[in-house]
Amino acid sequence: MALSESDLRDRAQSVLPGIRSDLEDLVRIQSVSADPARAGEVQRSAEAVRALFEAEGFAAKITSADGGAPAVIARKAGPEGAPTVLLYAHHDVQPENEHSDWDSPPWEPTERDGRLYARGAADDKAGIAAHLAAARIFGDELPVNLVIFIEGEEEIGSETLVPLLREHHEELAADVIVIADSGNWDIGVPALTTSLRGLVRADIEVRTLTHAVHSGMWGGLVPDAIIALSRVIASLHDDRGNVAVAGLSSGPAADVTYPEERLRAESGAVPGIEWIGDGSAVERLWTKPSLSITGLDAPRVTGASNTLVPAARAKISLRVAPGDTTANAVECLRAHVEEHLPWGAELVFTVVDTGEATAISAQGPAYDAARRAFATAWDGTEPIDMGVGGSIPFIAEFLEAFPQASVLVTGVEDPDTRAHGANEGLHLAEFERVVLAEALMLQNLVQG
Repeated sequence: MALSESDLRDRAQSVLPGIRSDLEDLVRIQSVSADPARAGEVQRSAEAVRALFEAEGFAAKITSADGGAPAVIARKAGPEGAPTVLLYAHHDVQPENEHSDWDSPPWEPTERDGRLYARGAADDKAGIAAHLAAARIFGDELPVNLVIFIEGEEEIGSETLVPLLREHHEELAADVIVIADSGNWDIGVPALTTSLRGLVRADIEVRTLTHAVHSGMWGGLVPDAIIALSRVIASLHDDRGNVAVAGLSSGPAADVTYPEERLRAESGAVPGIEWIGDGSAVERLWTKPSLSITGLDAPRVTGASNTLVPAARAKISLRVAPGDTTANAVECLRAHVEEHLPWGAELVFTVVDTGEATAISAQGPAYDAARRAFATAWDGTEPIDMGVGGSIPFIAEFLEAFPQASVLVTGVEDPDTRAHGANEGLHLAEFERVVLAEALMLQNLVQG
């Protein structure tokens, strides 16, 4: 028998203290997948996750593929004939970087002003906690069959996700897949993420000399590599700041207003900065390509000599609009750089990595069930469909592996979560709404 909304609210409140304690225990584990020295912590994190779901009656195991990091798969049956729902999150986290940048120890969860601060408190151990809370709310009265999939290497690109999905395809197959690795539009405003940009990272090396030479003796005749590279970089945008690489796709975004004051506060822009590009703010952030230079190899200013530099390198980060492909973006970028390479300089163009963009047509019973749940949990505030400028390439891999499933991308983050940065924090009141919304959604899936 279905639980009433009042029962679900009461149960959510009753499980939250224990869920918070479990979350705090998880974030104390330094499961930094990018650090080989902490591989043992990643393993310990997987073991802790497995134990949490085993305690709720799930058949749980730790697995990996192709030497990848440990993932957890857990299963618990609901009523016969009920739909199967897969709940995804990841237990690995980003490095904490400089401890001095944090206002409290990064591995010791600390509450301040309604937020719980620690590395992984939001991204994405709160996603695990939300799934655990939903399971705990229902206990042995699950309305659906539940599959839990907690990955261990999302923060390093999910390198072995495809073989994991292939090897465990039957175990992971579901009617609905809920990916808890995104966020909401604002505090008090829930959202479904329906588009994400893809990513192409490439290194370009420009060479003009076989070795360095004296700038006084050869300057004015021989081009130096830094100037040649600078001209290539300058060609990548037009005067208004739009990406000038021909052949890239772009598209419309949701009809959402991003207030100027909020844009400036959340972006950290200096007071006098002007925005680049054309179109609405959300189009520029979600559904148009963007291009950034995220690294340069050239001599330091301090100690630099009067020398023409023979070679210089830059790392290009190209965000690919939904509807485009990384294969197209790579070729367009390569062609542009080659065309704008000045003075006969030599070029080495190296693709570092790629991740496909995602566009989800969020229509159908599963999305209706989620929207009703969100509106209830947020006391009548309807969720918006939002895009994300960043990339979660594995979503495209889920869509490809399970083409018949409805994929819902949600999460616990908000505009001030500061995931990947110092003082990452989980807004505790929003987390309570997320927990209730997930439980409501699971029940809505069988109530129509």
